[in-house]
Amino acid sequence: MSNFGRVLTAMITPFDGEGQVNYAVAESLAAYLADNGTDTIVICGTTGESPTLSWDEEYELFKVVKAAVAGKAKVMAGTGSNSTQEAIAATRKAQDIGLDGSLQVVPYYNKPPQEGMYQHFRAIAEACSDIPLMLYNIPGRTGQNLLPETVARLAKIDNITAIKAASGSLEQASEIRRLAPSEFAVYAGDDALTLPLLSVGGQGVVSVASHLVGNQLQEMVRAFEAGKNKSALEIHLKFQPLFKSLFLMTNPIPIKAALRLQGWEVGGVRPPLCDVTDDTLQALSKVMGELGLLKNG
Repeated sequence: MSNFGRVLTAMITPFDGEGQVNYAVAESLAAYLADNGTDTIVICGTTGESPTLSWDEEYELFKVVKAAVAGKAKVMAGTGSNSTQEAIAATRKAQDIGLDGSLQVVPYYNKPPQEGMYQHFRAIAEACSDIPLMLYNIPGRTGQNLLPETVARLAKIDNITAIKAASGSLEQASEIRRLAPSEFAVYAGDDALTLPLLSVGGQGVVSVASHLVGNQLQEMVRAFEAGKNKSALEIHLKFQPLFKSLFLMTNPIPIKAALRLQGWEVGGVRPPLCDVTDDTLQALSKVMGELGLLKNG
C-alpha cells in the first residue's frame, strides 16, 4: 500500500471575517481530520484555494498543519505551478519543512505537450529528490490531459510515486494501472468515483467529502480490500447524494458551506469565487440532515 494511505483529505483553507487565513481554525480542522479517517492531509490544493493564496501564506500553512497532526497523519502540499522553476522553489520549501509529500498539478493555461509535461515533472523530481511526488491530472481545470503513457514514463522516476486521477475516465485510470509499476499508486480525484476506481486497481481517494465522512470512506475502502464488496457498495450508495451535492457549485464553495453548517468557522471563499447560493445551501442542508451530519440532527 502507498505510504500516503487510503483516504487523503484535500483540506479547505479557513479564512477569517477579513478574508485572511485563519491559522487557528486550520490547526483545529487538521487535527479533527487526522482523528476521523484521514491518513494524509493535502493542503494548498484546489480545495485549499491555492490560486488565491500567497506563497508566504502557503508556507505558514505547511508549518501549522504539520505541527497539528504530528504522529497522527501525513501532510502533503500542493506545490505545483505552470512555471517549472516556481514549482521547484515551492517544492523545495515543502521538502525543507519536512512535509511527507508534494502534489504536482499539470501545468495550466500554457498547455505544454506530453513531452513538455514529462520534462516539467522530471525536473521537479530531480531537483527535490527527498520528497515523494503525486501527479495531479485534472484536465477540466488545467486544459490539458496527462496521458497514461506519459504517467508510465514518469512512474519510473524514484520519487514520483502516485497520481491523483481526476480526469473522470475509468478507462484512463485502467490504462495507467496497466502501464505503470504495481507500486505506483492511483488515487481517485472524485469522491463519486472512489469505489469504481478501486475496482480497476486504485489505492484510495483524495477526497473533499472526507471533511464530513472520513471514517465512513475509510470503512468503504477497507471493506473493498477485504473482499466485502456488498458492504463497500452500500457505503458508496449511501453517500452518493452527498458527493453530488458537494459539487453543485465550484469546489470548494459547497464544502465550506457544509462545514459552516456544522459549526466550523471556516469563513467564505476568496474572489473570484463567490458565496454559496440559497438553492445550493438548501440542497446541501437537506442531504446532510438526511445523513445525520448536522448537529441538530
